[in-house]
Amino acid sequence: MLKNFYEISINECRLKKASFSPGHGPLHGPQSPTSSVPQPTSQVLPPTSGRPLMPQAPQMAPPPSASGQPFMPQSPQMAPPPIGASSAMGTTAAAAAMGVPGSFSGLPHPPGGSGFQQPPGLAGPQGFQPQASPQYLFILQSPLQTQVIEDDQTKRGGQVYATNLRGQVPPLVTTDFVVQDQGNASPRFIRCTTYCFPCTADLAKQCQVPLAAVIKPFAAVPKNETPLYTVDHGEAGPIRCNRCKAYMCPFMHFIDGGRRYQCGFCSCVNEVPAFYFQHLDHMGRRVDAYQRPELSLGSYEFVATLEYCKNKKPPNPPAFIFMIDVSYPNIKSGLVRLLCAELKSLLERLPREEGAGSSAVRVGFVTYNKILHFYNVKSTLAQPQMMVVSDVAEMFVPLLDGFLVNFQESRSVINNLLEQIPDMFTDTGESETVFAPVVQAGMEALKAADSSGKLFIFHSSIPTAEAPGKLKNRDDRKLINTEKEKTLFQPAKGVYEDLSKECVSNGCCVDLFLFPGQYIDVATMGSVAMHTGGSVYKYSNFQVLNRSQGASDIRKEVEKPVGFDATMRVRTSTGFRATDFFGAIYMSNTTDVEMAAVDCHKAVTVEFKHDDKLSDDAGALVQCALLYTSVGGQRRLRIHNLSLSCSSQLADLYKSCETDALVNFFAKSAYRAMVNQPLKAVREVLVHQTAHMLACYRKNCASPSAVSQLILPDAMKVLPVYMNSLMKSAALVGSADLSTDDRALQRLLVTGMGVEETQALFYPRLIPLHNLDVGSKAVPLAVRCSEERLSEGGVFLLENGLQMFLWLGQACPPEFIQSIFNVPSFAHLGADVVRRLPLGDQGVHNIFCHTLDTSAETKCQSIIME
Repeated sequence: MLKNFYEISINECRLKKASFSPGHGPLHGPQSPTSSVPQPTSQVLPPTSGRPLMPQAPQMAPPPSASGQPFMPQSPQMAPPPIGASSAMGTTAAAAAMGVPGSFSGLPHPPGGSGFQQPPGLAGPQGFQPQASPQYLFILQSPLQTQVIEDDQTKRGGQVYATNLRGQVPPLVTTDFVVQDQGNASPRFIRCTTYCFPCTADLAKQCQVPLAAVIKPFAAVPKNETPLYTVDHGEAGPIRCNRCKAYMCPFMHFIDGGRRYQCGFCSCVNEVPAFYFQHLDHMGRRVDAYQRPELSLGSYEFVATLEYCKNKKPPNPPAFIFMIDVSYPNIKSGLVRLLCAELKSLLERLPREEGAGSSAVRVGFVTYNKILHFYNVKSTLAQPQMMVVSDVAEMFVPLLDGFLVNFQESRSVINNLLEQIPDMFTDTGESETVFAPVVQAGMEALKAADSSGKLFIFHSSIPTAEAPGKLKNRDDRKLINTEKEKTLFQPAKGVYEDLSKECVSNGCCVDLFLFPGQYIDVATMGSVAMHTGGSVYKYSNFQVLNRSQGASDIRKEVEKPVGFDATMRVRTSTGFRATDFFGAIYMSNTTDVEMAAVDCHKAVTVEFKHDDKLSDDAGALVQCALLYTSVGGQRRLRIHNLSLSCSSQLADLYKSCETDALVNFFAKSAYRAMVNQPLKAVREVLVHQTAHMLACYRKNCASPSAVSQLILPDAMKVLPVYMNSLMKSAALVGSADLSTDDRALQRLLVTGMGVEETQALFYPRLIPLHNLDVGSKAVPLAVRCSEERLSEGGVFLLENGLQMFLWLGQACPPEFIQSIFNVPSFAHLGADVVRRLPLGDQGVHNIFCHTLDTSAETKCQSIIME
């Protein structure tokens, strides 16, 4: 049933009371001298919903629309002053950790004692006063999440968001706006949990608001915004600070007539290379600042020199290897024939460098069950040749020449192979498969070709054949809601850990497409994809009727922007540093984030902590540098810069928070912790952390009010609702109704998600369709995601970014049923409803039809719209 399946999102939102007694406990201990905030005179904070938290930047003339055009100067009169300033050079010992024993990273357990004995008095700026109960705090009267989104869209939608102000809070991820880069990275690339950092570690510890940034280095840039410029300094390479190695950016301050510059990150004074010298104007700014992207923009790319390449050799173009499970179940279901047919058209859409006439990506093909079959598709052959490797314990690649080829050159041989594969294995009776040797084979093939690339693996069953990486069914439902439940989500050790490490070091990314009929151990198999920067797709009980869904997902993975063999480093100005990283990544040390591939959907969440005091004047600077290989085989550096404000007032910090980024951080922290701690403990920490943040705001930033009154910061007014939704997410809910594989899959997916994706996932959009104006292009406004919003006569669409659910009330108008499904009434909807929906142009989704009559069998079928 829909209610059961999607309990994580449409239940009434309630949050356990993690309470305290005013004036007692650690939350109300002595304040830091720098944390005192003047108390507002009003009892209830005035409503400020939708009001911009930072002054709006003046609209500027749009920059050039194509990266291929020369970089043109902007008007000096409209140019902002230099962003950021150098900070003090000295550093002190690291501040005390914010967590306590037993807590997981980012979510420290609250102090014990009397601080959490009574329900917290939480009230909202609008004066919401829900009735308190001994067990739960109902938030049905709290600010509407949908209203917050609509207000922000009304206030800031359709506007130009200029990035020339330090620490300004961007519009919500749900708001439609245009970014104009004027010195700070677009929020599409970097979003922060707060845009105003506390000046001291004591203040950070007092409020316990996580200081983090969600970085999506390859985020897609809309067509109405300027793509990233590419800077080429020739053999000299990118200019960097001699001490901290930060790259040239708008935060560098030029002195001594332009002959030297002071690094904004470490204050080191560096000589300007002769070829890069330019005079300064009367403001102390280089006269060519607006002709150089690296001096006036927040995001740009450098062409890397041989110093940035492995073995100081130019990289080869990447390769895609398609590996198909040809065991008996896949042959019988028609999946192999379907995949081969789809690949023939998908190979025409291989990614190419901008401006290139054809793709430089090479392709290869492997089929497997208990053994592996490699194919020689060299263009000079009349027919493809098969080579079999049966010794999966000692995997090797039987051929080099002819395995990875240019598709355009070998088109006829490849098409011939794809036509023959389904017929080759028609009579197979082999049902056992291997998996780890398949990944090993693909990685060895890329390594032998001295190339990075992707493995597209299409697999359908748990690998039970005798081979390295053999798995057994460990789906024990008796462990749910016990101390050992965490073992269900722990990937198998040994082979798969080593395999992930080898794949990353060789630039081998794994995209996994699963078609299971039963338990397949997503936690283990998917971990290889996650650590290599790949994606995992799961199609339970896949039918050939659902072909559009799988084809669309494969097409998306083949076409989307991607960088290979990537390494990311996050640098910060003096006073704080990056301490923890969450994402589809691998880290062999504490500073370098390694990704075999990074695409436009992958985000890395970075947590920061103080190691010295920050300055209000200098602010806090962050630079993300991503070194990667493009699809054309060029080594590049993508740079994103961001300047944040600093304050000794907690009110400034709370005013600059972004709820969606906070939820992203908490989700990734909790999903990492759930493999080591009981889920009950993880959920409790989430509750306590939320209560602590809001209690600190109530105590330090709000006027005195009744204990029963809900007090929420304007920027966090929907945080309790979102946190409740997170705790009810599939991964954190111990329910036997949800499969272990589905819960493990959500954990893997969220690990690599950006702010936009987690916002939609944890609080889906519920859109009423029964009053839809078919003559209008406007989408109906979403309503609160609550079961009580559903009605017997209504039709609703529930969408969370991954799936869509079409909910039909039993009394919905017959004319609606007739127009959509071509049947007279609701009673005539049968099992073939999946084939009655018309085709659209909104992409591929899972749609479920649900009847309001819960006593009858649910008319729920997986259907595809394309």
